[in-house]
This record gives sequence, structure tokens and C-alpha cells, in this order.
Amino acid sequence: MLFDRTIKEKVENSLKEKQKVVILYGPRQAGKTTLIKAIISNFKNEPPYYTGDDLYTQELFGKNELEILKRTVGEEKLLIIDEAQRIPNIGLSLKLLVDNLPITILVSGSSSFDIANRINEPLTGRTSTFQLFPLSYKELKKNFQMMSPESALEEMLRFGMYPKIHTLASEEEKQNYLYELLNNYLYKDILTFENVRKPKKAVDLLALLALQIGKEVSVSELAQNLSISQKSVENYLDVLEKMFVVVNLRGFSRNLRKEISKTSKYYFADIGLRNALIRNFNPLRLRSDYGELFENWLVVEKMKRANNEQTHANFYFWRTYDQKEIDLVEERDGKLFGYEFKWSAKKTKPPADWLKTYTEAGYEVIDRENYQKFLTKGVSSKNLLPGRQAIDRSE
Repeated sequence: MLFDRTIKEKVENSLKEKQKVVILYGPRQAGKTTLIKAIISNFKNEPPYYTGDDLYTQELFGKNELEILKRTVGEEKLLIIDEAQRIPNIGLSLKLLVDNLPITILVSGSSSFDIANRINEPLTGRTSTFQLFPLSYKELKKNFQMMSPESALEEMLRFGMYPKIHTLASEEEKQNYLYELLNNYLYKDILTFENVRKPKKAVDLLALLALQIGKEVSVSELAQNLSISQKSVENYLDVLEKMFVVVNLRGFSRNLRKEISKTSKYYFADIGLRNALIRNFNPLRLRSDYGELFENWLVVEKMKRANNEQTHANFYFWRTYDQKEIDLVEERDGKLFGYEFKWSAKKTKPPADWLKTYTEAGYEVIDRENYQKFLTKGVSSKNLLPGRQAIDRSE
């Protein structure tokens, strides 16, 4: 099954630029290879396709020899290299190609800091970069047309948004797929990073984070629980974020002395992978963490949308020392939008300190009744009066 990916057109437009390297990042199984093949299938003559998993490709593009590269490319105007992070010194070879030939190159990789280190530095100013997440709600919603909103939401909160999940029929198949992904992607990939000296501790750290969704994370407390140094915890958190396993939210502060700004919250980039980590795929009615799942899912979905539509935005949480809080703050076009995520629809007033300090900021409570519009219709910048809903209800 093919899914219409939001960034497809933007990637295609970038490929029209000559002497450019277009980079497609993303976690394993997010659909990078499928997207690439969908893009090149529209070409009259499909361009050469190489994969970094192949030893011949590693040798060919890892030597950084211009004459060999010229013979390999020939007269081609477009070149595809999948899993490019596996090729040593790939950045230098790409630089040689785009500096000396009228060629555009599309490369993909599943490890952001690995591929970035090998590509971006030699190619400063010659790249366009895109990140492909697992499916967004907007990309997936048509699959749920024959399903009630409640059932669709349950499906996504239990099994997540990886494309393969939504091609499998049974719950057992979905669980097995996520366990396999956890073992083959997460555990094995952690072992490949030299700066992760104790991979088991990194996995234990993930297990602790899985139980702290929506809560501020104390690095010192995590270090104490894991019996490792704070520096090691910080290093592992950085690796897990760059592996697309978790996303980090920092505290937002601009004007108020009692705002908390130096702590972080961590959410899982895919909630299905988190459920596999804690071995819990129970229906929502049988579990106590449905509110945390809903919050995690919405935070990441909002980030996905900004990424997919190339909307430049910063994301934070907001809390004061006297426990006033907002789950997600979006900073975009010089404006602030506050979102509170509630499992049950109920009237929730915006914190007085938020309204007093950020007089032009929006505020919206998102629940099971309005999450669909929140994720598909977008945010209107005209509704910015204190306490007013930030979703444009006129659409």
C-alpha cells in the first residue's frame, strides 16, 4: 500500500535544481525508500539507484576518486544513493560530483548525526534537507474513513504510525512487527555508536523515559537510577534523539521570573515503539496511561506537521514553579500558540500568568472531540486574543 507523503512534492521540486545534494533523513521503516522509488517512478528514464547496504557501492563511493566517480555517473543528471550513512567519506565523493558535474544527487539515511557529519560539512551551501517521520495523521486519515473516530484514535495510540503497521490485518502481526523493529533497529543500532559505551544502560534509560511521558526529566535522577554519570545520561539522550527515537521539549520562558526554562520533557517519536518497549498493547480501556499516550501523540503530530509543511516553528512546554502549565507552546511567525491536551472534553481556563505575560498569545484545549480538526485544518493567526480558541473554526 502506498501512502501520499506530504513532503513528496517539495523533494521533487528540490531535485530540479542542478548541482545540488538533496538529503532525506528519517528513522528506519518510516518509508524513505518507498518515497524515493515513488519519486523516480515518474521519470521517463529512471536514474541510477545505489544503496549503501551494498559493499560494491561502499567501495565505489568511499574512495573519493573523481575519475572513478565520473565513469560511474557518465552522462546521468540525477543519481540516487539510499542508506548513504553506511558509505565512508560519502560527503567528499558527493562534493567532487556536484563540483565537477551538472548532476543532482538524492541521498537518504536513517541516522541523522552520522549522515550529517559525513555529508553536510563538505557540502556547505549545496544541500536541501528533508526529514521523513512515520506517517502523520493527515497522511493516514483516509485509511480510517470506514472506522469511527474513537476506533481510529485507539488504533493509532496503541500501534503508532509506522507505514507497515497500517498494512497489517491482525493485532498479533502489528505487535510482532513492532517488537521486531525494536530489536533490529533500536537495540542493534545503539551498538553501532562508539560513544554509547554501555548499550544496555541506553535501553534502560529508554524504559525510564517511557514511564515519564509528559513529565519533566531530571538528568541527575536518571543517572542515579541507572548508576551512571550525568554526562553519560546526557550523551545517551542526545544519541536517542538523533536516532529519531525520542524528541525533546525545552521549557519556554521569556518574561516571567517564576517560569521554568532549564528542564526538558521527552516524548517518543512513535508511540507504538514506546508501547513495544514497555510490552503493553492493551486496549485503552484497560490501561491507565491513555492520557499520556494522547499527549505524546499530539505533541509529535504537531511537530510532524510543521516539518512536513516546512513551517518554521519552535516547540516548548510552559510551566511555572507554582505548577501552572501548558503542554505545548508553538512559536511561529513571531506569535505564540498554547495547546493543552485533555483526554476528556471539559472546560479548561488558560493560566492567568500565561494571559497576563503573553497578552497576544493563543490558547486552545485539544481533546477527543476536536483533535481531527487540530491536526488537519491548522492554526489561524487571527485568533490571538487572550483565552480565545486558536483553531480557525470558520473553515
